[in-house]
Formats: sequence, structure tokens, C-alpha cells
Amino acid sequence: MKKDIYNKFPKRAITNLPRAVFTGRIIVVLTANEAMRAVEYLLDQDILGVDTETRPSFRKGVHYQVSLLQVSTHDTCFLFRLNNEMMPALKPLLENTVVPMIGLSWHDDIHSLKERLDFTPGLFVDLQNIVGRLGIEDMSLQKLFANIFHQKISKRERLSNWEADALSEKQQIYAATDAWACIVLYEEIIRLQSTQDYNLIVVPEDPKPSASTSTDSAQKNQQPRRKYVRRRPLSLTEKKKSDSKKVNTTKKP
Repeated sequence: MKKDIYNKFPKRAITNLPRAVFTGRIIVVLTANEAMRAVEYLLDQDILGVDTETRPSFRKGVHYQVSLLQVSTHDTCFLFRLNNEMMPALKPLLENTVVPMIGLSWHDDIHSLKERLDFTPGLFVDLQNIVGRLGIEDMSLQKLFANIFHQKISKRERLSNWEADALSEKQQIYAATDAWACIVLYEEIIRLQSTQDYNLIVVPEDPKPSASTSTDSAQKNQQPRRKYVRRRPLSLTEKKKSDSKKVNTTKKP
């Protein structure tokens, strides 16, 4: 039975989907020596998923450097807590041209990493560059995962503090899930492309009201305004004359 996928997956349908979570090992890397050992292990794998996290800024003009680099295999994810001492140890990984490293919107991540370390990008594959081959127009990780696997990736921790002294368990799972998801998405996209084992459902666009329709609707909904005339108060003489007129025009019984 072929898999149903959509050109655009409705966002409202994501809410009730079961949650996808990385269930493998998560290893937090803090020092340059730990990073060297982790890179050696990762370069011995067949495929890697990659992502980064940056502390959010809620003030205009305030910008933080990238805080975390997460690199995952199918069952193990390393969370590199970036610092100046560690960055040189990551250069062989970032410049690697043998093991494909799968990310999403990865050009933004490369730009952020280059603010910390000058390097020549290696064999990075951006999911946004290949998903269109299936006719999918969605570009976010959450929508892609929901579309292809009918599971939800939670984004609750995205705006948390990635420069905290210690990452919470929820932050670690969130970061690892994003990197791991890139691997499984890539493998499924390639499988579907080669087997054609899918049905593409094109979701019709919501009709946009024409300019004339919008104008007519606005005119119908517009209520006429009452005009108010501000009058000056009557003087004592004028008031007496007015009262006199009212008495004279009153009908007698």
C-alpha cells in the first residue's frame, strides 16, 4: 500500500499526532578532548544528522553566538556545548567530505558556526533542497516529519536558554530529536523517490477574495455615521423667547 503524502501538510492536523522522540544515547560534550574523541567516532559512521541551537534574544539589537551543535547517528547523539577551546577539534568533522551530514536550512547553521570558526563546509545535505522532488512544498522540520511519518516533533524547548550551566533533560531530548529526525527523513525521502511508493495529495488553495468582492463586503458592513451638530447654549433673552413660542403654539383643550 502506497504512502499518502501532501504537498502542504495542514498545521492544525499536527496537534493530535503521536509525538516522535529520540530514544538512543545522548552524550553531552564539554571539553576539547571529549570533542576530539566524539569526532573520531562520528567520522567512522555512514550518515549523520546535524542541527544547532542558539540562545534566543528577546531584546532588539542583542545577538548571541551559536550555543550547541548536535550530531546524531541512528542511535547516538552528541551534544557539543560550544566554546572557543572546543571549536578547532570540530573542524575535521565540519570539513569532512566522506560522511554525509544531513540538516535542514543548513546554510543558516553554517553561517552561525562560521562566526565561531573559519572552516570550509564539507559534505552537508540540506533536506530543503531534495524534498521538492516528491512534490512537497513544506520546508519546516515539524511539518516534514508530520507529513512523511504522521508523527509530531515538539518545539516547546526551542526558545529555552541554550547557554544555561546545565542542559535540562527536556532540552537534551529536544536537541537530539531534531538531529536524529534529519537522518530518518533523508532516508525515507530517498526511498520514496527511488520506489515511487507514495501518493501525492495536492491540497487546494483557499480562494482569495477579489478586490471588488472585498470592497463590496466592506461597503455592506459599513454603518452610516450619525452627524452631530454642536450648538451654543441659549442666552437668557433667547431662552425666554423660545419658551414664549412654546406657550403660544400650545393647543388649548
